[in-house]
Amino acid sequence: MMLSDDKISHMSHVLLNELMAKDIVDVIEEESEVRREIKRTIIAELKTGEDIDQVVRKKLDSYSRQLVEGSPEWEVLYERFFNEEEVRRGKK
Repeated sequence: MMLSDDKISHMSHVLLNELMAKDIVDVIEEESEVRREIKRTIIAELKTGEDIDQVVRKKLDSYSRQLVEGSPEWEVLYERFFNEEEVRRGKK
């Protein structure tokens, strides 16, 4: 995971506070339970992103011609394959 538990926890606090301050949500459960669910959702999304990254890198590594990571061609193909995988998984 790219973010520490503390950072994810902080994000859940900030997100919930902003949603409540702007009257976007009304919390009918305990705030701690809502933050816990926000945190679970963030972790799940990060995990999905990491899984997609692994699939895309494996696909790029399978090319017969070696692509250099960070090259313009690699970046374009990475973004295209990443987007395709998100669509395939229903994330876009």
